[in-house]
Amino acid sequence: MAQRLVVIGGDAGGMAAASQARRRRPRDLEIVALEKGRWTAYSACGIPYLVGGEVAGLEELVVRSPQTFREEFRIDVRTRHEAVQLDLDRRKVEVRDHDHDRTYSLGFDLLHVGTGAVPLRPPLPGIHGSSVHGVQTLEDAAQLLDHARSSSIRRVVVVGAGYIGIEMAEAFLRRGAAVTVVTDLAQPMGTLDEDMGSMVAGAMRAEGIDLRVDETVVGFDAEGAHTASSGCLAADLVVLGMGVTPNSGLAADAGLTTGHRGAIRVDRRQRTSAEGVWAAGDCCESFHLVSERHLHVALGTVANKQGRVAGINIAGGYATFPGVVGTAVTKVCSLEVARTGLNEAEARAAGFDFHAVTIDSTTRAGYFPGAEPIRVKVLAERASGRLLGGQIVGREGAAKRIDVLATALTARMTVEQMTALDLSYAPPFSPVWDPVLIAARKGAEEVSAG
Repeated sequence: MAQRLVVIGGDAGGMAAASQARRRRPRDLEIVALEKGRWTAYSACGIPYLVGGEVAGLEELVVRSPQTFREEFRIDVRTRHEAVQLDLDRRKVEVRDHDHDRTYSLGFDLLHVGTGAVPLRPPLPGIHGSSVHGVQTLEDAAQLLDHARSSSIRRVVVVGAGYIGIEMAEAFLRRGAAVTVVTDLAQPMGTLDEDMGSMVAGAMRAEGIDLRVDETVVGFDAEGAHTASSGCLAADLVVLGMGVTPNSGLAADAGLTTGHRGAIRVDRRQRTSAEGVWAAGDCCESFHLVSERHLHVALGTVANKQGRVAGINIAGGYATFPGVVGTAVTKVCSLEVARTGLNEAEARAAGFDFHAVTIDSTTRAGYFPGAEPIRVKVLAERASGRLLGGQIVGREGAAKRIDVLATALTARMTVEQMTALDLSYAPPFSPVWDPVLIAARKGAEEVSAG
C-alpha cells in the first residue's frame, strides 16, 4: 500500500530529501511538499549578487521550479501553502492555503521538516518599516529589488557585518550607493580571530564603506537607523544582516526534541525524536567534528547534504551525515575571506590547548604577474599537533585554499602530516610552497618546539 510523505519546506533541506525519496521509491510513495513562498530549490546565497547586478534576474537563482518537481519528479508541490500546526499522534498537518484563504488538514505516514531559518529581528522600534529589509528568502529579495528599483537609493545602512552583511554592502556599492555598515562587535566577520578580521575591516574602509564597530542599533524610522552612540544614520534603505535562528517553532510545539539555539535535534541519519519524522537544513542541529559538540549551521551546502541523507533513509535506504567542520567563504569587493574548524575563542571553549601561527605569502609565484597577497592562519593542538582550524584572507585565488584545510580537518591530520601533502604547483597558481603548506610547516615547528 502506498504511503504519503509530507515535506515541510521547499528549499534545499526539504526538496533534496523529497528528490532522493522519489528516486528510491518511484511508484509506491506519494510525496506532498508544502512551501509558504512562491519558489522552490533556490540559491539564497546568490541574493547579494542579484542585488549587485552580477546575476541578471531572480529566476536564475531557482535551481528547480515547482513545475519541474511536479512534472519530472511527480512531487505534489503546493506553493503558498504554510504548515501551521503538527499533530504527530494523529499524523496530520494543519495547512494554510494563502492563495485561497483557507485552512485544511493533511494526513501523512512519513514527515520531513525542512523549514530553514528565519532572520534575527529584535523587537526594535520601526524594524518592520517599509524601508527595512531582510534577505533570507527569494520573497525578501523580490521586495528588496522592487524597493531599490522604484526609489532613488543613495544611502544604505546595513546592520550586521557577518557574511550577509558584507556581501550586501558590496552589492549596494555596485549600485552606486553610499554604504554604512553597523555592527555591535569590535570588528566585522566575528567568526574570524581579531588579527584576521582587522584585515577585512581595513579592506571595507578602503573600498569606501563607512564601517561602524561597537555600535548598537536602537531603532529605525523614515530617516534611517538610530544607534545608541551616533544618533541617526541617514538611509533611504536599511538591510538587516544580523544573522538567523532556526525556524523550529512548529516542530518544537509538536513535541520534537530541540537542542542548540532551539534547533531540531537529529541523529546521524537525520531522524528526529519522533518515529517516522526526519529533519534537515537550517532548522536542525549539526555535529562539529573538531569540537565534538552540537551546533547550528545555516549553510546551503550542509542543508543539501543533510537533505540527501534524510531522503535516502526515508525511502528505506541507509545513509549518514557525520558532521561539519564549519567551512565558509565569502568576499568583500576584491578581498576573499575563508575559515574552517575552530577559531581561537572556539578552541578555548572546547578545552583545547593550542598553538596559533600566521604567515604571509602570495597566491602565485612572487615573480609571476598577478601574484596577490594572502595571509593564512592555522591552529594546532599543542600536544598532538592535530589541526584544529584555519583562516585565510587575501586577494584573488586565496579563499578556495580553505578546502585543503577543511579536508585535513575531516581526516584529523596533524600539521606535520600536512607538510607532506602533494599539492599542485605551477607559477600561475602557487609558489613552490603553497601558503597553506607554509602555515602547516610553521605550525609543526611550533608544536615540535613545545
